[in-house]
Amino acid sequence: MYQNNRRSFHRGRGGNSNGRGGRPIKTVPKHVLLDTIARSKDAVADIQETVPVVITHATFAEFSLHPRLLAAVAAKGYVAPTPIQDQAIPVILAGHDLIGTANTGTGKTAAFLIPLLQKIINDHDQRVLIITPTRELAVQIHRECWDLARSFPVRSALLIGGSNEVRQQQDLRNDPHVVVATPGRLKDFVQAGYLSLSTFHTVVLDEADRMVDIGFIADIKYFISQLPNERQSLFFSATISGKVGEILDDFVKNPVRVSVVTKETAATIKQEVVQVPKTTPKVEVLHDLLIQKNFDKVLIFGRTKWGVQRLSDELEKRGFRSGAIHGNKSQNQRQRVLDQFVRNDLQILLATDVASRGLDIPDVSHVINYDLPETLEDYIHRIGRTGRANKQGVALTFVD
Repeated sequence: MYQNNRRSFHRGRGGNSNGRGGRPIKTVPKHVLLDTIARSKDAVADIQETVPVVITHATFAEFSLHPRLLAAVAAKGYVAPTPIQDQAIPVILAGHDLIGTANTGTGKTAAFLIPLLQKIINDHDQRVLIITPTRELAVQIHRECWDLARSFPVRSALLIGGSNEVRQQQDLRNDPHVVVATPGRLKDFVQAGYLSLSTFHTVVLDEADRMVDIGFIADIKYFISQLPNERQSLFFSATISGKVGEILDDFVKNPVRVSVVTKETAATIKQEVVQVPKTTPKVEVLHDLLIQKNFDKVLIFGRTKWGVQRLSDELEKRGFRSGAIHGNKSQNQRQRVLDQFVRNDLQILLATDVASRGLDIPDVSHVINYDLPETLEDYIHRIGRTGRANKQGVALTFVD
């Protein structure tokens, strides 16, 4: 347990809204979070059913992929299939509907992109729609699609808010094989007549539970109503319970269920509590941590967009190379900061929970929960930004 007893100065306090329409802030009860951290080796397993993982494909070549697609997979640094890739790729190639659950950082995006690109290579009339909750995740999926398909005449479109609508409309006029979209911008284009969902016979709902969490369940139901009856439907979600289950009956038909939730994520992440003394401002405790050795690439989560920006500005004043992403920044601003963090031009990235899922940033050494998350699931996804690809990471949670 980290502690800090140094004397310090006054800290300003943030507002009481989390940036989602002024809802009162809720956080996971402290005793629940502390108990989870105390049992850190079992934290992920407590939320999901753990199932044995048996790898049946030692290499990607065993999936009978196109040679140039195999070369692109190798160029991405993928050596052997991860468990979710091992199980999902043959199911998708066979044309079955799929419900997939897996820990964060397990290669889920490639698990559906690789077989879907193979389908497009085999049949250029294929059209694929991928719906995902956040702009950042949509950008990542689109980039990975581009990397894997660069040697093929595969057209794609990225439909997200905060970016040039005219450019996106032009991309749609080019009849893309793959459309990656967030729900809000997708609904705008569908209702404006720029896009007909009836043309998509393969559809992916990625991070479905997150879309439900942030209020898109009505939009998802609307999209499903616009899709053709004959289609391949792929459903990926960290959890399948409550309102998430409302989507399944109308979306998938006779699905194959693939679950490779294991303890790997928790096992690669050292989870600790940082006790903040009542007499010491939190920012001083944070400062003392960030100047320590091995805090090389740090992702800090805050509760509100105003608080995150304020903290980023304070850290910059103290000489740290930091940047922030949150809802008050344009998509171009957010993407520029993300790119700087990926390139190691920034040591510290501060974010609201808009970034707690989907971000695949290599070599994040530490995740710091400066403010407590709203739910235990949010906590799991926050800390999942470190300890990825079997590397070790550290997750620190501030507790007053």
